[in-house]
Amino acid sequence: MLTIKNLSKRYDNGIQALDNVNLDISSGMFGLLGPNGAGKSTLMRTIATLQEADTGSIFLDDLDVLNEKDEVRKILGYLPQEFGVYPRFSAEAMLDHFAVLKGVTNGGERTALVKRLLEITNLHDVRRQKLGTFSGGMRQRFGIAQALIGDPELIIVDEPTAGLDPQERNRFLNLLSELGENMVVILSTHIVEDVRELCDRMAIIDEGRVLLSGDPRQFVGELSGKIWQKSVNKEEVDRHRASFNVISSQLLAGRPTLRVLSDASPGAAFDPVTPDLEDVYFSSLQQPAARV
Repeated sequence: MLTIKNLSKRYDNGIQALDNVNLDISSGMFGLLGPNGAGKSTLMRTIATLQEADTGSIFLDDLDVLNEKDEVRKILGYLPQEFGVYPRFSAEAMLDHFAVLKGVTNGGERTALVKRLLEITNLHDVRRQKLGTFSGGMRQRFGIAQALIGDPELIIVDEPTAGLDPQERNRFLNLLSELGENMVVILSTHIVEDVRELCDRMAIIDEGRVLLSGDPRQFVGELSGKIWQKSVNKEEVDRHRASFNVISSQLLAGRPTLRVLSDASPGAAFDPVTPDLEDVYFSSLQQPAARV
């Protein structure tokens, strides 16, 4: 269990990146959703012992994350948003190097470990290929391979599917899902679909505050009968925003389609629709208070 209590961080430029964050994260896949600049990466770097907090605490079971950083790093796997590689090294050679840095000094043990990680991430067939030639999805899978060195109890992945094509994204998400069966995996993202497909627990964060935390299926169910949809002309959008609680809009066949949150029908021209996690996400961003 990862327990975060009253965690706050203000940068020197005055930005309040984290504002009294409280979360309990158990084994399995946990999704952390929020727009760019919401504080997700700050929270992930703090959990990963790469950044100090101003106040608060983080415990992984009985391990004090903020004050026992060396011990945490022994059981932590981390894939940051920007993951650099040495382009002229092969995947096999680079993983071998990372394993040495992690303290795997026995040559035979290290060879077996590297082989197992390459197979888990479906990179064994390209193990001698230079990392500089890898596609985005292959690089992300390599990132997970290095994060798995040392059999971590906690894995953090920050915006892992941004920029991946649909096939690579599906392959990567399937890999994360398998990993989440045996350890705590925190998936930080602004892509709602990633959380919808993988996570049975989630939180939404914005402006450094936790707006909502719990079971995404429960939150979707609570919106049942409250989401309404209407296609309008472009010149009608502002008027509808002023009159209704429009939580999102998108173009369908060239026309804006509005989704409105309302306990009762907003009018005859609105159709009831089945809510989804995007509705939970967009409606939460409008709420002033946390719901945990």
